[in-house]
Amino acid sequence: MILENLKKVYFVGVGGIGMSAIARYFNKLGIEIYGYDKVETMLTKKLVSEGMQIRYVEDVASIPANVDLVVYTPAIPDTHKELQYFRAEGFPLMKRAEVLGMVSRSRKTIAIAGTHGKTTTSSLLTFLLREGGIDCTAFLGGIVKDYGSNFVAGDSDWVVVEADEFDRSFLHLSPDLATILSMDADHLDIYGDVATIHEQGFKAFVDRLNEGGQLYVQADWKHQFEDRPATRFYGVDQGVYRSKNVRVENGYFVFDYENPERLLENMTFSMPGRHNIENATVAISIALELGVPESSIRRSLRSFGGIHRRFEFVYRGEDRTYIDDYAHHPSELKAAISAAKQLFAGKKVTGVFQPHLFSRTRDFAAGFAEALDELDEVILLEIYPARELPIEGVTSNIIFERMQNEHKKLIKKENLLAELERTELEILLTLGAGDISAEVDNIKNLIINN
Repeated sequence: MILENLKKVYFVGVGGIGMSAIARYFNKLGIEIYGYDKVETMLTKKLVSEGMQIRYVEDVASIPANVDLVVYTPAIPDTHKELQYFRAEGFPLMKRAEVLGMVSRSRKTIAIAGTHGKTTTSSLLTFLLREGGIDCTAFLGGIVKDYGSNFVAGDSDWVVVEADEFDRSFLHLSPDLATILSMDADHLDIYGDVATIHEQGFKAFVDRLNEGGQLYVQADWKHQFEDRPATRFYGVDQGVYRSKNVRVENGYFVFDYENPERLLENMTFSMPGRHNIENATVAISIALELGVPESSIRRSLRSFGGIHRRFEFVYRGEDRTYIDDYAHHPSELKAAISAAKQLFAGKKVTGVFQPHLFSRTRDFAAGFAEALDELDEVILLEIYPARELPIEGVTSNIIFERMQNEHKKLIKKENLLAELERTELEILLTLGAGDISAEVDNIKNLIINN
């Protein structure tokens, strides 16, 4: 299919963060965009304001005529009425990942892969490149504050994409430059076990690098890629491309960066946490490789506005601070909690966590409990099911029972505001990838007015 010939595209699940980025890309090309999503959100409202037509009811009769292409996400169940209609009538259907693969093959592609860190790294890299004179296009997994969008249109040959391991989506990409940020166990409902994630997921993705393509791998995973020539290993205090001497100064994380040719001292980064320094390390390495000046990188690191729901400062007052984070894997929880405790040493850190998916809760209950135990106080909510049906015996209680933290509570989400109102808060973290995000403004107002 030649994407440039499209006139009308229909998205089933248009409100998803990855789907909406592609919808915005087509919209910029002047293609008519129609779509369905389950509920209206701030993002879908924004898409409508940009000229797209979106509905929230499964209604085959309302589908517009002469649709050239239907794009859908694996999160949409096969029982969806509109999806069944499109299949029965023989419409051209493509998964989101297939479309992104076709788009990326027409450009020089930088693909950011990893079980966590993709959105922060790809968003920061996009900012470094664009501020440094490389007008890249980007398809991102979050709303970048500097652009107010998850899609950035550029005129250069370069495109930055998140290489998503879910449903093996990243195997549709053929990148010129790629990273492996992490390969922790995740999406076991798709892969079955860790060995399969590594072999049929990430290593298969690396095999899709174009000839002469460059690969950066986080140094913890060096043993998996030692036999691959010219792989560049990076990290904090490890790897040939490294950051070191990490410290907190005046509320910012500061570090030195070095590679075989350069030493950049006293780099100040706007995003806190050792994990974000690691993400910045590979972003700096790629930016330098593509010719971005050191002075621009230094300036952009400090001014980067961050990403919605990635250690996002919702409120920062003299006596209380509220941070919202998308963390939904034990490693991500540990990173967010560690960053808060480093940045606000000596203050009480309270965390609200909403587990995401029954299968993930089942697979990582012990890891979630261990991570949450690092908080001074924990409020645990019920599981957000997303695309899944309940699994017998799997509730938030299997995390709660494993926790050693003496200051823990398990409550229903509808009781959260009342619980927070009677809690003495200093540093508050809300954590999770579910609909806890819908409570952020209410929590902010409670903190301001309480």
